[in-house]
Amino acid sequence: MTDWSQLSHAYGSAEDIPNLLDRIERDPSADWNDLWSALCHQGTVYSASFAALPWLTATAARDEGTRLSALYLAGAIVAEADQPHGAGDVRQKYATEIAELLWMATEHRRVLHDRTDYLYMLKAILGFEGVPIWCENLEGLVIGEYEVSCPTCETTLFIVISGDEHFSTSGDHALEDDVAKTPLHSADPKSLRGIGRRLYEVALTDGRHDVAAAMTYLFGNARCTDCGTGFCVADQVGRA
Repeated sequence: MTDWSQLSHAYGSAEDIPNLLDRIERDPSADWNDLWSALCHQGTVYSASFAALPWLTATAARDEGTRLSALYLAGAIVAEADQPHGAGDVRQKYATEIAELLWMATEHRRVLHDRTDYLYMLKAILGFEGVPIWCENLEGLVIGEYEVSCPTCETTLFIVISGDEHFSTSGDHALEDDVAKTPLHSADPKSLRGIGRRLYEVALTDGRHDVAAAMTYLFGNARCTDCGTGFCVADQVGRA
C-alpha cells in the first residue's frame, strides 16, 4: 500500500491523490486535468508522480476508455525521470511498469487514426524509452510551429510545419499576411539518420504518411529571413 501522505505533488501533500484516482475509476469519462496538474505540472514531476505509475499501468491495461489518457500521463512523467524529485532511481524501481507501458503504447500506436493522438503516443513511447529531448520536441508537430534562434544572427524565427505550410519567418505570421517567409527544404528520406530516420520509418510503417512527411521537414533545412543563413531545423529545435 502506498502511503500518499508521505509523498508530495505540485500543491504539497499527495494525500488527496487516492480521491483523484477513485474519481477516474468510478467515471472513466472524468476530467484528468486535476491529476495532470498535480503529478506533472508544466512538465515538473514529484515523488507522487512515480508512485502513480502502477495505477496508470493497471488503468491502461484494464480500461480502453482511459487507456490513452493513462499512457499519455505516464509517458510525460517517465520522460522527466532525470529531474530532482526525491523518488530515487525510478527507471529501475518501476522497470516492470515502464516496460509494460512501452509495450501497450507501441501496440496502441498502430491503431490510432487521429494525427494528434498518434503524435502524443509517439511522445509517450520516447518518454518510456528514455529519449526526453525528442519526446518533448514532438509537441511542435502537434502545434504546427517551433520557435528557434538563427544560429548566426540569433533572430527569433518561427518554423511552421502544418498541413501544406512549411516555412520559416521572423514575423508574426498569425496576425500579419505580408510577413517575409522562406520555404523549408525537406530532407531526402534516404539521408535521414538516428532519431530522424527512426521516426520517419515508424510513421511510414504505420501508414501515417502525413507524419512521415512532417518528419522530413523537421529534420530538413530552413533559411533565416533576416540574414539568409541556412541551418538544419532539428539542430536548432534541439538547442532551443
